[in-house]
Amino acid sequence: MNAHRPPTALRVLVLAKTPVPGRVKTRLCPPCTPAQAARVAAAALADTLDTVGTATVDARVLVVDGDLPAPPGWTRLAQRGGPLADRLAHAFADTQTAGAATLLVGMDTPQLTAAHLDTARDLLGRADGPDAVLGPADDGGWWTLGLRDPGHATVLRTVPTSVASTGARTLAALRRRGLRVHLLPRLRDVDTAVDAHAVAALCPPDSRFARAVAVDVPSPTAVAG
Repeated sequence: MNAHRPPTALRVLVLAKTPVPGRVKTRLCPPCTPAQAARVAAAALADTLDTVGTATVDARVLVVDGDLPAPPGWTRLAQRGGPLADRLAHAFADTQTAGAATLLVGMDTPQLTAAHLDTARDLLGRADGPDAVLGPADDGGWWTLGLRDPGHATVLRTVPTSVASTGARTLAALRRRGLRVHLLPRLRDVDTAVDAHAVAALCPPDSRFARAVAVDVPSPTAVAG
């Protein structure tokens, strides 16, 4: 697909792990127990799936590590590959459809709104819009990547993940490929207890994530004291 030709559809991928104690949100422990961290992860994922479910998109895919089922109306795809960079590239490749753009998000930004997704959809669908959208994260990574042509996701295999320069290196790799990249608003990933409370404050108070953090994540002040 021509990189400068707007797509006719948008599919959103949610890359996720099944919330199993000891396998998710391990950086919350301590102060959380593995069971508490898993409940926080489950809440973050549930809120993310709800948000994607309300956005105006053409297809929704849960790309999952583990046995978590997809919500009704979604497609479920098992993650494949070892390192995260490979799993990201495979997620784009395994869901690629001619004429459709792909936007991938994770489960670590429950403050995500439908407006974020609608903005990405509108940008990728404009005749004069960018070839890619990238949402930088506060920790130096990224929270979303959208590509008019998902085939360009092969560049992710060359970018180290989970380091402070991941976002900058991803942006550079996309630009070296000749793509026009639009940066979306910066969001904060939930990795630590401090992150969890900061992000919960940005969520509706009745959201699953905000409620889980209030119950299961000791406040940083209490921990310091």
